[in-house]
Amino acid sequence: MPAMTAQHSPSRAGAPAPGPSAADANPPVIEIRGLHKAYGQLEVLRGVDMAAPRGHVVTLIGSSGSGKSTLLRCCNLLEIAQAGDICIEGEPIRWTNSGPDRQPADRAQVRRLRTNLAMVFQQFNLWSHLTILQNVMEAPLTVLGQPQAQVESRARALLAKVGIGDKADAWPAQLSGGQQQRAAIARALCMEPRALLFDEPTSALDPELQQEVVKVIKDLAAEHRTMILVTHDMRLAADVSDRVVFLHQGRIEEEGPPDQIFRAPRTDRLRQFLSATMAA
Repeated sequence: MPAMTAQHSPSRAGAPAPGPSAADANPPVIEIRGLHKAYGQLEVLRGVDMAAPRGHVVTLIGSSGSGKSTLLRCCNLLEIAQAGDICIEGEPIRWTNSGPDRQPADRAQVRRLRTNLAMVFQQFNLWSHLTILQNVMEAPLTVLGQPQAQVESRARALLAKVGIGDKADAWPAQLSGGQQQRAAIARALCMEPRALLFDEPTSALDPELQQEVVKVIKDLAAEHRTMILVTHDMRLAADVSDRVVFLHQGRIEEEGPPDQIFRAPRTDRLRQFLSATMAA
């Protein structure tokens, strides 16, 4: 297996690694303790503990079916875990009970906390009946109730930031996959979230178009945005992460800084995964 070295940008090189001392000075935006999630008899998450400190990038890697995307979707309650605790900005989610029928006890709390988290999906999920600019503006207008002039100014600046400022009046169907995903990132940023959640943001794209999106993600990492990233792109994980979490069969098998994970893996399962992934 060839060694992979994390190519951190200078602005991230000095960031403290997550840990007890760093957590005190840098409280997590998202913290998960003892998370369990099952679909019927299939247990997908088996007691997962994870934290995303402010300004850090946490990347989830692992084989298909390891629980990466389910864990990410549990962070903003697109999926409801049957047991475990989730805290957003230090505020614990309140639940009705535990078990298969568990639901959030306070829907208003969920709506409020969800505005702190923005999700970028694998399949872009742009609204086909809205222009790109309208897509980016929709949630701040309807969910946050912000003034239209303020939102439009921010939306146009974000489209320029991700390199598609000239596509504001285009329809999603007129854009390439890479452009659509960059529009989806601008849409997420327009909510001014505390954390960005990326679910395989490059996997639906051709290799040539992937680099457009990778560049945007690297730029956001250099700005010390709090992000949780699910990806099969090991080079991206090595380049942007402060911490890499390897999931196997619903458990965290190994975690650590990218240099450790990719250059000195400690478990046989991680070594096997990296060997197979990097040989593909």
